[in-house]
Amino acid sequence: MRLNRIYQNQPLLINSIVALDKSASIHLSKVLRIAIDSRIELFNGNGHRYQAEIVSIERNQVSARVLSEHSVNNESPLNIHLFQAVSRGDKMDLTVQKSVELGVKEFTPIISERCGVKLDQKRWQKKLEHWQKVIISACEQSGRDVVPVINPVLNWDEAIKKINNCFFLDPHTNITLADIKKPNLQQKIQLWIGPEGGFSDSEVAEIESSGTTPVSLGPRILRTETAALATVSALNTLWGDFIQTNTKKS
Repeated sequence: MRLNRIYQNQPLLINSIVALDKSASIHLSKVLRIAIDSRIELFNGNGHRYQAEIVSIERNQVSARVLSEHSVNNESPLNIHLFQAVSRGDKMDLTVQKSVELGVKEFTPIISERCGVKLDQKRWQKKLEHWQKVIISACEQSGRDVVPVINPVLNWDEAIKKINNCFFLDPHTNITLADIKKPNLQQKIQLWIGPEGGFSDSEVAEIESSGTTPVSLGPRILRTETAALATVSALNTLWGDFIQTNTKKS
């Protein structure tokens, strides 16, 4: 039986008793109605997982004893850094959540010319905190023990200075991922995805001037949230998790 996985931003030492944070405590006690002596799995982002046993349940405080530590390497061999133009509503949440499941290791939200989301600094900070929670929840669900990084939101002029070893989607090019030479998998791979409406002509020209090659995912125009997930999946099929899994089974 799979154990409930809980992220805790604190040291986890064998035989220690840890007081779980309020959110986890309420979820375990009020939602799951977990009982004393029940087993759970904890992780704190250090790449290890810890089996623990519930030892006390109070109103809004659950405590657990750490029983054992295990290391399971289920990280993607691809070090993908997703530069995603911020999309409206819950589309960005979907992109972040599913990208974590697919193995993306770093996120940088960017504000491009056609980005429809305009917020002040305080509200951007709240967005970052929200996306961090989405990332952690996706790690709990998918079994990842390393928590991907979410960087501060960058405007276009700031973001373009970061470009390096990059793929970016352009529906008007005839170049596909199959035409691209296999990258150095020891290096970070940047994936740039535009907003609804795509990158502007001037932005495309600026990206191309950096020496980056545009790629297409086919003849149809994909939504921004579809484009990110389809590209990460394609990269995994070419060089990452998917092809390795198939090789092991053959």
